[in-house]
Amino acid sequence: MPKPGGSRGNGPVAVLLVGCLVALGLAHSPASSPASHRRAAAQPRVAAPAGGRRPAARPAAGGGREQRRLGGRTRAVALTFDDGPDPRWTPAVLDLLHRYRVRATFCLVGEHVTEHPELVRRIAAQGHALCDHTWSHDEHLPDRPQATIRAEIDRTYSAIVTASGGVRPRYFRAPGGRWSPAVVAEARRLGLRPLGWSVDPADWRRPPAALITRRVLDQVAPGAVVLLHDGYGNRAATLAALRDILPALAARHLTATTP
Repeated sequence: MPKPGGSRGNGPVAVLLVGCLVALGLAHSPASSPASHRRAAAQPRVAAPAGGRRPAARPAAGGGREQRRLGGRTRAVALTFDDGPDPRWTPAVLDLLHRYRVRATFCLVGEHVTEHPELVRRIAAQGHALCDHTWSHDEHLPDRPQATIRAEIDRTYSAIVTASGGVRPRYFRAPGGRWSPAVVAEARRLGLRPLGWSVDPADWRRPPAALITRRVLDQVAPGAVVLLHDGYGNRAATLAALRDILPALAARHLTATTP
């Protein structure tokens, strides 16, 4: 039996009770349940790059740990070729360099060295510099354990020495230009000079030859280190660009040499 006057006193209580029920209902709605929050947290937000396409996984060289320019030679530039040796493109590059009496630096991938040792011997015999570019071209090398970093560099170093007939590599280039103190330390342990670049025409994206040529000639200056590629895929555009770059450098009285 209700207490006298109880109906009048329960008005605010009823309103409060209804409010609490509404709040509880909202708190347990599917859009705001703990489970939905966990699902949302499990999906990190990633900003879409301009144009809706992700850039290629090759950051620019940097970090201040590697040589990016030549020193002490006012009219010299360095041409460097990454990712070979390749049985199709490397011989063609070597023929062009020989025609213009130019020496370059070849950053060699260990797996390719063991597949084509005769090309390594030819590179060395023609007076070009050899560069260790790791065994498997792992662009995440700085994230690997120290033992893995050492093995990637050491194994390639040994393969180059064997294939070349005893010529030791002078430089080391990190895949993708991704440097770390651990990577640099392992290179220097073998007496290798970390080598970066100052001119990147992005020929690894395979743009037209004319664009590669323009990018190089627009950026090149005395002391520049130019990044090009003779391995991992079709390098016809790079080869075609090189046919124009070499005489253009000579016309500017720039001597292409090793670092």
